[in-house]
Amino acid sequence: MKMFLCLIPWTLLCCCCWITHAEIFSSIGQMTDLLYTEKELVHSLREYIKAEESKLAEVKSWAKKLDDQTKVSTSDPEGFLAHPVNAYKLMKRLNTEWSQLENLVLQNPSDGFISNMTLHRQFFPDKDDETGAAKALMRLQDTYRLDSEVFSKGKLPGMHSNAMLSVDDCFDMGKTAYNDADYYHAVLWLQQSLKQLDAGEEVVVSKADILDYLSYSVYQMGDLSRAVELTRRLVAIDPSHQRAGGNLRYFERLLIKQQNEEEEKKTDQPASEEPIHLGTYNRPLDHLPERDIYEALCRGEGVKMTEARQSRLFCRYQDGRRNPRLLLKPMMEEDEWDSPHIVRYLHALSDYEIKKIKEMAKPRLARATVRDPKTGVLTTANYRVSKSAWLEEEDGPVIARVNQRIQDITGLTVDTAELLQVANYGVGGQYEPHFDFSRRPFDSNLKVDGNRLATFLNYKDEPDAFKRLGTGNRVATFLNYMSDVEAGGATVFPDFGAVIQPKKGTAVFWYNLFKSGEGDYRTRHAACPVLVGSKWVSNKWIHERGQEFRRPCGLTEVD
Repeated sequence: MKMFLCLIPWTLLCCCCWITHAEIFSSIGQMTDLLYTEKELVHSLREYIKAEESKLAEVKSWAKKLDDQTKVSTSDPEGFLAHPVNAYKLMKRLNTEWSQLENLVLQNPSDGFISNMTLHRQFFPDKDDETGAAKALMRLQDTYRLDSEVFSKGKLPGMHSNAMLSVDDCFDMGKTAYNDADYYHAVLWLQQSLKQLDAGEEVVVSKADILDYLSYSVYQMGDLSRAVELTRRLVAIDPSHQRAGGNLRYFERLLIKQQNEEEEKKTDQPASEEPIHLGTYNRPLDHLPERDIYEALCRGEGVKMTEARQSRLFCRYQDGRRNPRLLLKPMMEEDEWDSPHIVRYLHALSDYEIKKIKEMAKPRLARATVRDPKTGVLTTANYRVSKSAWLEEEDGPVIARVNQRIQDITGLTVDTAELLQVANYGVGGQYEPHFDFSRRPFDSNLKVDGNRLATFLNYKDEPDAFKRLGTGNRVATFLNYMSDVEAGGATVFPDFGAVIQPKKGTAVFWYNLFKSGEGDYRTRHAACPVLVGSKWVSNKWIHERGQEFRRPCGLTEVD
């Protein structure tokens, strides 16, 4: 059996370690229920079809019998009715049998199906869910630099799937972006829709509609030449289009003005023949200062792991300073990063514990919130897309056992820690770069280098974020990974270029504060969007109160 040796360089680690309804799209765990709901509805639909077919077959039988009867009776009406039995049966048919046929036709086999639909509709996604899922695809497109065709053809990295987007799907994606004044993504998806339509796919949407939205979106991106070319195509298809003619004249005037300003000799410069693709237009800037660094790390680019740093990383047994519960079965600890020190614990959660935690959390999952820096009130935010639930020890012995294990491993009391938070990330689920600790106003007397000073001044203060808890700031974070993720979903630290991949059953731990109580601004981190898979995590935020003798104060601000 391989042995787990102490203080082994990281470079040798591989060979020496013993190995709500609200926004449904934000949780894969809850979305799975929709698949079973849809399966039940399909079964109900098939039962309805059978009932309709049975009804139609019975009506056809009636029609055939009556058709045969009337052919005979109308060939010689008087002779037919001369027979008293025929006269009686005519009275009977018109008085009784046609009434029965009328009742048969009036029967509505759809009642059961409609009733089932009504029952389940309350759990259906709404327009916000559809929009959220569409924006999630765009978020994945941006983060992992994937062209629209990658999604439309089901060519996600490392995954082969028949899940493809039709012309109409791509058009709806483009319209979602368009309606949000996001013309950058509108162009990418409308262009893909047009490309697939031109390739001969069957569609519901018209080419004129695609060109209408696409030409205006391209205009909004500042590409007048292409806007003119697309609008001319629209006019050629639909000369009576209510906007196309006016738009074309307006675009042409602007183009001529632009060309004159650039002192171009030709006023009818042809538009670029190159098709629109990812990179044709610059993506607009947004609120996140380290967007490029963060997304590059999510793609595995720009990781600052050097050979010198690797040589300072080790793996070891951790017995919690000879904690009785860890003496016989110490935790296996691996260094993930040297400074700030981030460690990973192997076998931190068993499969059974993960299963029980998920079972307890799933019914309680609600859209994850963040704390408003001004008010301290929890609220949802677009930069955090997941669903979470809070579990306490009274919910089951597993939670008490996990809390005790965290305390034993870290040596920090969890009596003042927050409840165990369980999170499940849905379509494109992410948590953009953030701090786990609350920031106090910058102290001008604090001695920091230029880079850290810039970091201090870039982010908003929120000194009262945890005031109501009365337990001080978040001194440390203990993050359990409760699932593997096929693609994406890494935890990244943009400040120093670290990438930590989720591994089921492991946990990572780091300090958010220096021993002085000052925040370590290097620990700003993010959960990358989940590209393929379902990501489950649970975390314990450990607070300052009660750690006075467990983690004594340092002599300087950055000890």
